[in-house]
Amino acid sequence: MKAVAEPGDRGLMPLAAATERLLAMASATPLVGTEVLPLEAADGRVLAEPLRATTDLPPWPNSAMDGYALACAAWAGEPMEVSQRIFAGHAPGPLQPGTCARIFTGAPLPEGADCVQMQENAEVGADGRVRFTEPLRVGLNVRPRAQECRAGETVLDAGTRLGPIELGLAATLGVPSLVVRRKPRVAVLSTGDELVAPGLPLGPGQIYNSNRQLLRSWLERSACEVLDAGIISDDLQLTRRTLDSLQDVDLILTTGGVSVGEADYLGQALREGGTLALWKLAIKPGKPLTVGEYQGTVVIGLPGNPASTLVTFALLARPYLLRRMGCDRVQPKGFATLAGFAWPPGNRREFLRARVEAGRAEIYSNQSSGVLRSAAWADGLVEVPEGQAIAEGDTVRFIPMSELLA
Repeated sequence: MKAVAEPGDRGLMPLAAATERLLAMASATPLVGTEVLPLEAADGRVLAEPLRATTDLPPWPNSAMDGYALACAAWAGEPMEVSQRIFAGHAPGPLQPGTCARIFTGAPLPEGADCVQMQENAEVGADGRVRFTEPLRVGLNVRPRAQECRAGETVLDAGTRLGPIELGLAATLGVPSLVVRRKPRVAVLSTGDELVAPGLPLGPGQIYNSNRQLLRSWLERSACEVLDAGIISDDLQLTRRTLDSLQDVDLILTTGGVSVGEADYLGQALREGGTLALWKLAIKPGKPLTVGEYQGTVVIGLPGNPASTLVTFALLARPYLLRRMGCDRVQPKGFATLAGFAWPPGNRREFLRARVEAGRAEIYSNQSSGVLRSAAWADGLVEVPEGQAIAEGDTVRFIPMSELLA
């Protein structure tokens, strides 16, 4: 099948254009299939159906404080008799006229009460009657019925990525399980004669393969099912056979072999067995990137240098996967901070490994694409637009690692 020519083949493609194209591809091929999971097994998964409230929340007015419940209109400033004590989880009786009720946080208001005075603003006399030392008003310290949501209301949309807060909300509604998208199956394949698995002896010119562990852990954290396709040497026939064996997956994710060198066989295999879009991206690190299809399966080929792998997975492959999983928000959020460094202008958008200290972004001393230690030191990436010089004290965009790794 003939390769598809892409604009990026004739120059450097801006990151925004590459992202838009990848997300369009993902939206056109959403994952099909769902499963029902108990809440304790749904962390990190994507909601496939809207979560609707099964009841008003809260289902009845309740006290926001430890104190005394009463009817505002019944209090004329005199001490009041305490007619009952109401604990959370107990059903109160109606409030007797002219009295108040001792009430505790979360307990239902008794019928006839419309406010709660906190215990710090109450004085209990020797006769057990209570005098209130601060003014009262209707609704004071009362959580009204349906303050949070009403029965039937959508509280989480389909496409929401589930985390501890979302699962806690489902539990609050009494929902024991949720319908989620199935996990994407991702094959991770490393290429290069120079790569050796950790634990094995290194030969001349060889290095240990860090990208396999980086991507495997990241994918599993992103609720993907990972198929480890191992390391293949720089051999065209072996590359073809390996790709042929990886058809029962949603994505083939490779590292290395995506440049224009004589030993970069992934692009050649894609040109001959599928379609290829070689995006030479206008970013640093991470310029070389291959995106295409092989016998109907999408292939994203990431650069082999570890910092380049990290940046391109974070900014391109991860959003692609999240969009296929049905997520609406797939782009990482950043925030503005001050630069604690100077940086010269370049012709590519750069992502510098950095950390924020005392309100300023400081960058790692070595920004080489081969230095993964820079990312372990950092707690985020500073984005430097193409053609822009950064002076110390300038405002820069900082993308936290917590946004990329979640």
